[in-house]
Amino acid sequence: MSKPYAETKSKSIIYRSFDTDVDNSELVWHRDKKTRLVEVVDGKGWYFQSDNKLPIELKVGDVFTIQKETYHRILKGKTPLKVMIKELD
Repeated sequence: MSKPYAETKSKSIIYRSFDTDVDNSELVWHRDKKTRLVEVVDGKGWYFQSDNKLPIELKVGDVFTIQKETYHRILKGKTPLKVMIKELD
């Protein structure tokens, strides 16, 4: 199964982009093996949702942490989404 994003890595930073033509069924609930610090670089109308919480809109400049083994997903937006990710552990 292919990933719903394009990704490049530079040292300890992961650059990830999601296109607007991604199918909603590809944006699944999942858990990561490491805690991640995420910064929103570009995109409008995208949402982030953690397990048992309401979705929050992602805005350019937002920085947030996703704890390892926490279920989460993103919800499709209006423009391409670009994020920088740093794995913390």
